[in-house]
Amino acid sequence: MATKSDTEGPTDPSSAPETAGTTTAILDAPATAEGDRPVEWAPAEPRPKRRRLWLWIGVPAALVVGGVVTASLVLIAPGTTVGGAPVGFQTAGAAADSIDQRLAQTTLVLGEGGPRVTGAQLGATVDASSLADSAFSSRPMWNVTQWFGDPIDAQITLDKTTATAALRAALPGAYTDPTPATVSFSGTAYAVTPSTPGTGIDLDALTTQLRDAFDAGTTTVTVPATTAPVDAAADSANAQAAADKANAMLATAGFYVGDERTVPVDAATAASWLTITPAADGTFTVAADPAKIQPHVDALAAQVNRAPVNGTVVTNSDGTVLETTVPGADGRTLGDTHSIAADYAKQLDAGNAAFALPVTVTPATTTTLQRLLEVNLSTQTVYLKENGNVVDSWAVSTGTAQAPTTPGHYRVNSHIASQTMTSSDPDNPYWNYDVPNVQWVMYFNGDEAFHGVYWHDNFGTPSSHGCVGMPNSRAKQIYDWSPTGVDVWIHS
Repeated sequence: MATKSDTEGPTDPSSAPETAGTTTAILDAPATAEGDRPVEWAPAEPRPKRRRLWLWIGVPAALVVGGVVTASLVLIAPGTTVGGAPVGFQTAGAAADSIDQRLAQTTLVLGEGGPRVTGAQLGATVDASSLADSAFSSRPMWNVTQWFGDPIDAQITLDKTTATAALRAALPGAYTDPTPATVSFSGTAYAVTPSTPGTGIDLDALTTQLRDAFDAGTTTVTVPATTAPVDAAADSANAQAAADKANAMLATAGFYVGDERTVPVDAATAASWLTITPAADGTFTVAADPAKIQPHVDALAAQVNRAPVNGTVVTNSDGTVLETTVPGADGRTLGDTHSIAADYAKQLDAGNAAFALPVTVTPATTTTLQRLLEVNLSTQTVYLKENGNVVDSWAVSTGTAQAPTTPGHYRVNSHIASQTMTSSDPDNPYWNYDVPNVQWVMYFNGDEAFHGVYWHDNFGTPSSHGCVGMPNSRAKQIYDWSPTGVDVWIHS
């Protein structure tokens, strides 16, 4: 009898469950002689996996494209040159190295078959970092419009000292040394002996030649060894500036107390302390010798120390100083002198010849004399007063009743050593007079004055035309005693 398996056959493998990618069918089958065990079919072939080819192709392509994009953000555009140095496809740092290396290797041949000097030997420099940064900034690789652009110019400089040493070694015959200017003391002042120029390779022309070769990308180029005058570092202009500075010091050299040049130092002495020599930079330095200054310091005390001198001034009632009869002067004592020579030498080195001395000052006192000319019309007497005290007096002749001296407070307004006094009045004979050589005249109120009288000796009695007359000797005395502005008091 047939079974279900015999009639239906094997089931569709696709309908059976999958295990680890393998399909196994177990079917109901007729028993065998060995013992009714079911039959196992061979495993079905695994289902092939789908190939995702786009992953295998796309991943490398994406990496390449990403790398190009990244590189384009950090590299300089192809075909870019800086001063003849190719820097395309380089970072800014690598480009700076390329620029420096190309400049250092650029070689100048000094004349046909002549010696060679490189940019490195000449101390040539260029701001490679700035140039490289500028090249990347203006011509990044991603900007295809900037590919293969015009060369970027580079400014080259030479270190003059390094270049001169290299050129002297290469062409010693092209050089003659200049003669430096000198500064020397000529007896009363410093004078200059001018410099004379030498000769050497023209560094300006050589810089241009090196730049042209560098810009052209030329490794080696023959150039003419052009010579030019070479000025001395210590030239005439620097020497004159030093001489002017030194002469200005000579004019002020000395030891000072305040603004007073208490102990002047003459030009020859000051110059003997100084040595003026050219410095490495072409300027001139001043060096003073403290040992030469010291003997003058040792003699200072005798010239500086002094006792105070008390002064006297004349004033009027307002306190205005009319005259200094005795000039006052403070006393002073020189202080510690042990470092003066060294300190003064340092000042001279710096261009300052006015040395302030350390002193102790003893102030002077000033006596004030308030002076007054007092005339008593009743007693016909003049009194000379200082600070209210009578210091002298004598008889005078004041105005008569026809021309009285006017009482009041006045001040002397002028001094005339000698004059002719005249008056003319056709209606009043009293006012007609002509008196020559009237001496020691001091006016105080219009035409009223103190003066000497030589035409009478009737002093103590009114006998003038309003003036205060006295003997010539007394008139001279108050003329000298009474400065303009002194007070006058006329009263009865």
